[in-house]
Amino acid sequence: MTTSTMNAHELVSLQRRFFRTGQTKSLAYRTAALKRLRQGIEDYHQRILDALRADLNKSEAEAYSSEIRLVLGELDYTLEHLEEWAAPRVVPTSEQIPGGTSTIHPEPYGVTLIIAPWNYPFQLAFSPLIGAISAGNTAVLKPSELTPSVSKLTADLIRDCFPEQFVAVMEGEVQTSTELLREKFDYIFFTGSTPVGKVVMRAAAEHLTPTTLELGGKSPAIVHRDADLKRAAQSLVRGKFLNAGQTCVAPDYLLVHEDVREELLREIELEVADKYGEDVTQNPDFPHIVNERNFDRLSRFLNDGEALLGGRAIREQLLIEPTLLQGIDWESPVMQEEIFGPILPVMAYSDLDPVLEKVVDRPKPLALYLFTRDEKVQHTVLNTVSFGGGCVNETLLHMSSHELPFGGVGESGMGSYHGRQSFETFSHHKSMLVRTV
Repeated sequence: MTTSTMNAHELVSLQRRFFRTGQTKSLAYRTAALKRLRQGIEDYHQRILDALRADLNKSEAEAYSSEIRLVLGELDYTLEHLEEWAAPRVVPTSEQIPGGTSTIHPEPYGVTLIIAPWNYPFQLAFSPLIGAISAGNTAVLKPSELTPSVSKLTADLIRDCFPEQFVAVMEGEVQTSTELLREKFDYIFFTGSTPVGKVVMRAAAEHLTPTTLELGGKSPAIVHRDADLKRAAQSLVRGKFLNAGQTCVAPDYLLVHEDVREELLREIELEVADKYGEDVTQNPDFPHIVNERNFDRLSRFLNDGEALLGGRAIREQLLIEPTLLQGIDWESPVMQEEIFGPILPVMAYSDLDPVLEKVVDRPKPLALYLFTRDEKVQHTVLNTVSFGGGCVNETLLHMSSHELPFGGVGESGMGSYHGRQSFETFSHHKSMLVRTV
């Protein structure tokens, strides 16, 4: 029986029986599985690039740097450190317990479910899978139906690498996810929108299943008057328009000090032209919007203000130009939900404190980006606003570090992963006290 004919209940039961054999707890088994996965990715390298081009029109350079390279780096880092992470850790024992030894034992949860999104459909499926395997779990992976080419190659790659009692892919529409969420998993890892995250959490609550939710939100970028404007423009363009803005940690709106507003916008315009050409609609490598529904949603935002840059939307190509919008305020429709596209609203400020109050009044963002040389301003912002993670004088790069856990807070998510934190997320830490007799 294969995953194409097996229903969710049968697959979970199969994996649970296999997990109970104890094979996945072996460090040698986990290491071999990670190495096998790495070789599989290498073997599928060109097919991955082709699928990302077909689904999102990602260029080979962008697809490799933002998807394949990050996963390979995560695999290499995990293989280097797994033996250390998996070892029981001795901790001090209270003096009130003479003759006792205290240890913490990482152990796998069991059968895990990973639900991946469409915007980085390869990276955001395989990165958490590395954590699940490294911790000794089995895994059912549900790729997004909105990126069918990547979904198909994911199923083929996993089938080539692993028996389905260990790791399996279930493709399908929303009904497949609903079917999976009815099952009792030992851990659920979901990446996607906040509304769907609430659905996942309600389903997990039925079984009291621990869950990581990697969501999104409106992540602000703040450019203070002392910022290096050329560097800020380069970073903002790279961070906002990568994958046509369909990035959960992309700057969602720009707050710029009024003294440097005009100069920053000129620098951004120059950087867009340099990176994507004078006419982005003629650039064959600019990613397109994933589908017509998202295209139509984004197109409506173009009416919320005046386009300082870009503003064209071509439905036949599912293409929207990199766009800067002015004439926006906090109540504009474009400021009420995560944009998730190549549209950047711009608002100027004169006093930073009231702006920070506005940011704090809104749901906690997944990321925040601050451009300033002033360490006092850095301290004020970082200690005033709660957010998942971010950068000073840069965008996005915090999520590429194996040493920095990545995740949201509040409505932007719960839990984190990357590097050691992926192993920790998919592990239960069993505390043991052994007393001599």
